[in-house]
Amino acid sequence: MTRKGRLPIPVPPGVEIKIDNGTIKVKGSKGHLDQLLMDGIIVTQEDKALFVSLDEKVQEQRNMHGLYRSLINNMIIGTSQGFEKRLEMIGVGYRAAVQGQNLNLQVGFSHPTAMEIPAGLSVKVDKNTVIIINGIDKQQVGQFAAQIRSIRPPEPYQGKGIRYQDEYVRRKAGKAAAKK
Repeated sequence: MTRKGRLPIPVPPGVEIKIDNGTIKVKGSKGHLDQLLMDGIIVTQEDKALFVSLDEKVQEQRNMHGLYRSLINNMIIGTSQGFEKRLEMIGVGYRAAVQGQNLNLQVGFSHPTAMEIPAGLSVKVDKNTVIIINGIDKQQVGQFAAQIRSIRPPEPYQGKGIRYQDEYVRRKAGKAAAKK
């Protein structure tokens, strides 16, 4: 068993957990999530904690022990608190706007780029250049943030592009610095 997989998962008040037929269902104040469990992964609930263990008969699932513990922990955190990613746009004329279920980005292309916001996510734009993505599914929030960032990733010479708010972009010297 992995060290990470043995750690108990605390269950905050207001979160309901149901385990049946290889599926775990987590319901909290923000919403509900379901996760299928592989054969050999056993989830038990004791008091205000969940424990993920392995079936001794199945050897192939040992490497999934810590993964399923993390997935269940993220489900509990997501349904009780939610997840948030912040992106900032740096560049002259770069701006974003939410129109219905679309996120419209103007990032230096000859046309605006429209992205459909997936179900289960809420997107807000602050000051026309800060994009805030909220949701209960950590994977879905991170995937959509990565898709937005991939439209115009930050470039190392001028620093323009879309980046995570706490991301550091290492700047390079250009041709002018090489001649000196």
